[in-house]
Amino acid sequence: MRIGFLFFPALLMAACQTPPDTAAETPQIAEGRFLAEVHCSACHAIGRGDASKHAEAPPLRELSRSYPVSALEEPLAEGIMVGHPEMPEYRFRPEDVASLVAYLESIQQR
Repeated sequence: MRIGFLFFPALLMAACQTPPDTAAETPQIAEGRFLAEVHCSACHAIGRGDASKHAEAPPLRELSRSYPVSALEEPLAEGIMVGHPEMPEYRFRPEDVASLVAYLESIQQR
C-alpha cells in the first residue's frame, strides 16, 4: 500500500503533462494549429517532427527557411495559389490568418 502512495504523485504528474507541440500554446496558436490540421495536414507536415504526406509539400515548420512566415498574411487572406501542384486555393478570414501565422511562427525550425 505504501508503494502506491509513493508512485501516485509521479503518476499524476505524468498524466497531466501536455504533449510538447501544445505545451505553451495560446488560444490563438491553438486555433492556428486546428486550422493547419483541417486545411494543410492532408499534404504538409504540420507539427515539429512529423513527415509531409505529399512529397512536394514542405513541412510547415520549415517555411521560414525560404521567406518570413509573416509574408504569408496577404496571400492567405487573398487566396494562396502557389505551392505544390495539387495545392488547392485557400482564402482565410483575417482572424484565421492571424491564428495560422501565429501557429506557423511557433513551430519554425530556425
